[in-house]
Amino acid sequence: MQARSAPPEREDRASPLGGDQISANPAARRDRDKKGSPMHSHTLLITATILMFIVTTVLASTWHFNRHIPGLGNWALTYLSGFALCVVLLSNQYLPTASQVVATQLLSFLVAYLNVAGARAYVGRRPLGTAHVITAALVLVAFCLHFTLTHPHPGIRFAATSFATGILFLLGARTLAVGALRTYPARYLFALASTLHGSFLLVRPLLFAPGSRGLFDANHALAISEFVVLESIVALILLAFGALMLANEHSTSELRRLAERDSLTGVFNRRCFIDLLGKALSRGQRSGLPSAVLLLDLDHFKSINDTLGHKGGDEALRHFVHTALASLRNEDVIGRVGGEEFAILLSGAGRAEALATAERVRAAVAARRLQMEKDVSIQLTVSVGVAISRRNDTIESVLDRADQAMYAAKHNGRNRVETLEADETLQLVTRAA
Repeated sequence: MQARSAPPEREDRASPLGGDQISANPAARRDRDKKGSPMHSHTLLITATILMFIVTTVLASTWHFNRHIPGLGNWALTYLSGFALCVVLLSNQYLPTASQVVATQLLSFLVAYLNVAGARAYVGRRPLGTAHVITAALVLVAFCLHFTLTHPHPGIRFAATSFATGILFLLGARTLAVGALRTYPARYLFALASTLHGSFLLVRPLLFAPGSRGLFDANHALAISEFVVLESIVALILLAFGALMLANEHSTSELRRLAERDSLTGVFNRRCFIDLLGKALSRGQRSGLPSAVLLLDLDHFKSINDTLGHKGGDEALRHFVHTALASLRNEDVIGRVGGEEFAILLSGAGRAEALATAERVRAAVAARRLQMEKDVSIQLTVSVGVAISRRNDTIESVLDRADQAMYAAKHNGRNRVETLEADETLQLVTRAA
């Protein structure tokens, strides 16, 4: 009788991502380690799983207490999806092949997409179309299933996943890289980490495919997956650090905005406007260029409050600011310096340009009625005083001349522009029609 041969040992299973996966056979894994595997992939993957869990907890807790920070919730979900992906990879030997592929591809895609969604939310952009996102995810899953069940080819499957996720990480980096580097350093740190990770995802099929001419050949195939996991851990740490810096950047910007801006109208408050005026005067003394200050006061504002209440008065102030901003250049500065008093700083503007701007604002305010209700609308008018900076002017002196000119406009009938001439006489510049 012929003796029955023992069944061969179970071979290592391929990763659903298309690369070499942790061996399902403990003996084979021990043999691999004895042959000089440069790193232990199983330990690295467990480390990545623990880090994913920790970062998910930190980001979720931060988002729970700071829900006003845009994008933070998306990044918390990014790491939650990454944690689930690590769990699936650790459980690879216990899952059917089709289930492995579907779960791995969907979670990999979700990690990359949520990173983009967080970046777009942070900079105030609309999310990507839901239908397009779902379609892209389903196409990726179907493609990988085809090259798993119908025409098995781990290399193509690995390249498809790497390409899709790499493009999404690069898109997230491009979305965040806006604004001045000195003003928004956290954005560029996060964008740099996302760019490096996305670039690595795009090139890793060429570098680490068994038998390729990349960094490792087929004889080092067991080290390839371990290097991929190590890169993911580094990217995990950098992106998590960047997300927390972005949260801090947003909170700092909000505090700065609250300290510099008028809460009702959104323009600079008195303290900040005075500071900007002082800097403009200093620059003007060095360069020899003048600056113009326009002091504006809404006419009959008390009667508006008495008639329409404080809510109506607030609407009138916001209406005035919106109208005035439409008549100014991007570099012009407007601030609220009193209850219904506003000031405009025109850096580098001479007398003619200042008067033209003042008249443009006055005419725009008078022409645009404030619609309160269906049958209730009011016409706002504004009195404007104009002052041009002189050599050795101080903040108080230039504001004092603008204030005198503004009160002259009030005294001479309102809804007009006045300026104080060099000979200290008041001259009517523009008279309302």
